[in-house]
Amino acid sequence: MKKTLLCLAVVQSLSVSAAQPADSLGSSSYYQLFAPLTFFHHIAGHKMSLCSDEADAAQEAVDDALLHVYLKRPDLVQVTETEQQQSGQLRQELISAPVVQHTQFASAGLLADPLPQADPVEVAVEEPLFWTFKGDGYLQFMQNYVSGNWYKGGEGNYSAVGSLTLEANYDNKQKWKWDNKLELKLGFQTSPSDTVNKFKTTEDLIRYTGKMGMQAADKWYYTIQVLAYTQFTKGLKANKQNVFSDFMSPFNLNVGLGMDYKISWLNKRLTGAVNISPLAVNYRYVDRSDLAKSFGIDYPHHHHSLTDFGSQLTASLEWKMNDVVKWKTRLYAFTSYHRAELEWENTFTLRVSKYITANLFLFPRFDDSNNRDDELGYWQFKEYSSLGFSYTF
Repeated sequence: MKKTLLCLAVVQSLSVSAAQPADSLGSSSYYQLFAPLTFFHHIAGHKMSLCSDEADAAQEAVDDALLHVYLKRPDLVQVTETEQQQSGQLRQELISAPVVQHTQFASAGLLADPLPQADPVEVAVEEPLFWTFKGDGYLQFMQNYVSGNWYKGGEGNYSAVGSLTLEANYDNKQKWKWDNKLELKLGFQTSPSDTVNKFKTTEDLIRYTGKMGMQAADKWYYTIQVLAYTQFTKGLKANKQNVFSDFMSPFNLNVGLGMDYKISWLNKRLTGAVNISPLAVNYRYVDRSDLAKSFGIDYPHHHHSLTDFGSQLTASLEWKMNDVVKWKTRLYAFTSYHRAELEWENTFTLRVSKYITANLFLFPRFDDSNNRDDELGYWQFKEYSSLGFSYTF
């Protein structure tokens, strides 16, 4: 209501002074209209004065509007000019002087603090490990002493055997696998009764096994297997000068096409693979012509080599029975339908400490291409036990 009356009074007053120049409307008295309604003494004194000074139209309009409200609605007046002066006067320079806003432009970089820059982070992206490498080896010794008057007879001897197995396997975690294994084994023995040979080999093997497979099912792979093996040096017998085998005499190369099955049983304690190759070819080469016949080669009609076609079965398993005992076995069987060859290697390892192990090696073998023995027929057998150092990496 108060604002309505005041606005009406202002309109009436301005209409009276509309003919005044436009620059007279720049009076600084307009603040009286927007401040809390105050009774100003000079308004009544000015209107009642007989010789009042000439005032501008805007001031006259403001005074007339306020006087109109004083007369019509004195109850709306909240404070008098005297009370206002007692509470503190207004700063005249702010009332009379126009307010000028000074704007100062700052550089864009000073408007706000720059955003914190994150430290560079190096992101390392590791390539998938498709290749895995592992190996193990041992060097073991055996010694046996028997005095000349021992009541049961016999003789003392010394022997040593060393073995190294290296593996490099490729697996692209999708369908392809390529397994490579190289086995090296060499052992020597001395015995006083042998007056012809100072040393004889008890173990002599160089063997490579490679398998490349494409996955057919969960644990089945279409596989090409390559098996090649020979020995380091001459094979001799006690008190005989004859050489029974030698490096590249024989040399066997076997290539088989078939299926490979990966084994992981007994909570992964029994691991390995079984390979079945219905189609296999076996190439045998004997460099020394005097040994050709003993390895089934009809020399000189077939020169130094023999090629057979047939089928084969190979299995390579490792069973960690517990933390102390481990069994490694390898089974190899090949038949060309007119001859058969079977090898079954078994190594039982007893771990005494971290670097000390005891081994028991059992190796039955069947080969009907050799001469038949009166007692064992086509069967052959090798066994030894040893104690020594071992290391796995």
